[in-house]
Amino acid sequence: MRRPACKPGGDSPARQGRSCAAFQRVTAREHFSVDFNYFLTSYLPTKEFGGERLYSDMIDQALLAERLGFRSVSIPEHHLVNVLLVPSPLQMAVKIASMTNRIEITTAIVVLPVRDMRIFAGEVVQADILCNGRLVLGVGRGAFAYEVERLGTPIAETRKKFDESFDVLCALLSREEVSWDGEYYRFEPITIMPRPARPIPMMVAAMAPEAIYAAASRGLSVQTTPLQESNSVLLEQVDAFKRGKAAAGKKGKNSRLSLQRVAYAARDDADAKRCVALIHEYYKRFDNVFSGPGIVNKGLIEPLPRKQTVEELERNVLVCPPAEMVDRLGAYEEAGIDEVILSGGFGQSQADMLEMMHRFASEVAPHFSKSNLNAVA
Repeated sequence: MRRPACKPGGDSPARQGRSCAAFQRVTAREHFSVDFNYFLTSYLPTKEFGGERLYSDMIDQALLAERLGFRSVSIPEHHLVNVLLVPSPLQMAVKIASMTNRIEITTAIVVLPVRDMRIFAGEVVQADILCNGRLVLGVGRGAFAYEVERLGTPIAETRKKFDESFDVLCALLSREEVSWDGEYYRFEPITIMPRPARPIPMMVAAMAPEAIYAAASRGLSVQTTPLQESNSVLLEQVDAFKRGKAAAGKKGKNSRLSLQRVAYAARDDADAKRCVALIHEYYKRFDNVFSGPGIVNKGLIEPLPRKQTVEELERNVLVCPPAEMVDRLGAYEEAGIDEVILSGGFGQSQADMLEMMHRFASEVAPHFSKSNLNAVA
């Protein structure tokens, strides 16, 4: 029996110094819980670290995730910078599939505006076949102006280009002899080959509540993240999905909400503080290309001062010892999130990451009945 969940908008009882029972909410849940998806670490701290080591570490994490019972692993995509560095997520998905037997492999996310859908649709079909039907295709418009603009699409156009690209992709994956006459695509009837072996599960990445609502109201599954923002932002995202799913009616019956959150099951409070300091340092680079000027020197993002303090960051992320994490994840469960994507790699050693995965599987996941996670040797 897991602990009662804490109030989602505040600190955990461990930090407040009072009983979690004060925040327990009465909810009618029947056999509902949350799935766990492990986001594969892909931060290249220095050029000397090397791509060989980076991708070897990611693969080892994926293999352990399957052994521990995670439902899925997630693979990011970014180009030209040293964070979230996977230029070809489908290629990584096929590699992981060749070494595993069960685990779902999610792209989080493939950037559609930098691709030609007539080529990409065939690549998706090939990858899904080579993944033995375990691919979940997460797609989005891209987040870093630095990269998408250097790859040919102004950031201001990525929403429109994504919308049309997504519609073209869906048409090519579901129909034969597709023709198009739009703003970004104009082509005569074509049929991608080979044809899909099954309907390929897709998820749309969105962060703004209005974008989440728009996707969910079409009956689509959604990936989202509040990044390092507060739980009030998270709850606005969840509410937008719920409203969109309700508006979709029967179309949204099987749609799912996957929420990515910075999460690290620390050994103790001291380990948590050490990890939060690493995360704060990482976000000096992330913020630079996500919302800042995009200052990059030979592929390495320059760290820039942050407005958010370490203390504010600590309140917003799921970096804490296991018992506290159980409490805080309980609020996510009760909010109605279908899947939590755990993003924990921000410069920790590979040994620390693997140890953390074991700790999460043995001390956190068993409190959530839907999870199959377990500790293994």
